Amino acid sequence: MHTVAPITPVLPDNEPPDVSEVSPAILDVKPGIPDVDQSLHSVPLDEVYFDTFDGGSVQLSRSTLEVRRRLFDTIKPIDDPPYGNIAAGDWLADDDLVIGFVTGKQAYAYPIKILNFHEIVNDEFNGVPVLISYCPLCFSGVVYDRRVDGNTLTFSNTSALYESDLVMVDRETGSYWWQVAGESIVGTLTGSRLTSLPSVTTTWSEWALEYPDTLIMTRDVGPTPERYTRDPFVGYAENIDNGFFIFPVGEAAQDPRLTPATLVIGVELGGIARAYPIEFLGLAATSDNVGGVATVLFTTGDGTTGAVFSAVLEDGTELTFSGSGSDFVDDQTGSTWNVFGRALSGPLAGTTLIPLPSRSTFWFAYVGAFPDAEVFSSPRS
Repeated sequence: MHTVAPITPVLPDNEPPDVSEVSPAILDVKPGIPDVDQSLHSVPLDEVYFDTFDGGSVQLSRSTLEVRRRLFDTIKPIDDPPYGNIAAGDWLADDDLVIGFVTGKQAYAYPIKILNFHEIVNDEFNGVPVLISYCPLCFSGVVYDRRVDGNTLTFSNTSALYESDLVMVDRETGSYWWQVAGESIVGTLTGSRLTSLPSVTTTWSEWALEYPDTLIMTRDVGPTPERYTRDPFVGYAENIDNGFFIFPVGEAAQDPRLTPATLVIGVELGGIARAYPIEFLGLAATSDNVGGVATVLFTTGDGTTGAVFSAVLEDGTELTFSGSGSDFVDDQTGSTWNVFGRALSGPLAGTTLIPLPSRSTFWFAYVGAFPDAEVFSSPRS
């Protein structure tokens, strides 16, 4: 197991958690929110660690109800987030990252600099309850449908981590959820999985250029908007690659095929999980087949953006893509495409490929969640 290194905790307004006494007679972590049922779990309870935000930690197996209560939502999630038009993002630098999500014809952007301090956003679009999730320790941005077995869940933050990744809790059952995997690991819903939705982690400038009518989550989510201008995780990736994880990780997460902080796009289709190290692919359109599904991954030259699409058009035509350069070109029609799956010129100009669910994350987190994951390789790798 790698060495664990401390990091400055990211707390709302940099305040310590509430340590006031609570009555042990109440079995909720918060009024109306049940405590987790520890008798049901798929991972060892002593491998789930609560960050106590004082340089220490406590395992779930040794935690008390009082500890779980005072740490609940210390990093506050965002419910009903405020949005503004593209001008509301004028505080962002061009290369600042956002999680981009499109529903219907409306695009939304969630700045990573805000998610560093909140990690969880609960919202609803066109009747679909959606979870935007991000773990700074894994650089993992994943968007999920919040419905499980017909029931809508709303998510909060446990302040715990498993495999050095965010552990969320649903307010309806108190079950704990592993963020990267989208899987419940402790509680009554153990073994249940959330359905991931198409999203992309990209730069603000690229997103704003493609979607000038985008709505962006604003800084009005907290009392001190200025704090969102800083990035407390500068240099963090280098620490991971040197073997310094904030919390312990297991053997699977130490898979040596890639360095721990290699940024990958993970795709799961047809029972196959495949990781694409986008920083090695460079500016390229990568045709592939994952679990019997024809796919294409578009990546940018700076190694930050990767988006996955079905390579089959709505009329059943399957496209393949070859070469790399300033344009992505399909072999069948010679049309050119951009990284967001839109044909810019040629016979298919204006056509948009169907996006596929994926997750952007560090390699150690992805392979920890999907230990049988394959690593895509190409001559450029």
